[in-house]
Amino acid sequence: QLQLVESGGGWVQPGGSLRLSCAASGLDHYAVAWFRQAPGKEREGVASIGKGGIGTNYRFSVRGRFTISRDSAENTVLLQMNDLKPDDSAVYYCATNGAGAWSSYYLNHPEQYDTWGQGTQVTVSS
Repeated sequence: QLQLVESGGGWVQPGGSLRLSCAASGLDHYAVAWFRQAPGKEREGVASIGKGGIGTNYRFSVRGRFTISRDSAENTVLLQMNDLKPDDSAVYYCATNGAGAWSSYYLNHPEQYDTWGQGTQVTVSS
């Protein structure tokens, strides 16, 4: 059973950067997505990456600021977040789905994902 472990969250001032990591043995064989959920809001897709980094997708509000990538040697998927804004504050989760899909459709449908990490808190405030 795949076990996803997120790390790298924390507090940062607006305009700052954080890098999140999602680790699991064999993760390079899966498409992976990052989601986030703020209090009182629905879980929303942030970015996704295909197997072997074949392609990526981003929600519109993070394009140009966030970058998803793989470190195959370390069995991790990274989310580099730059120019962070208070609206980016949320618990961030990584997830995989059995279909191996990474399209924008899947990024917009968290119910399609069957394996989730425990989440890591990101707080952006002054």
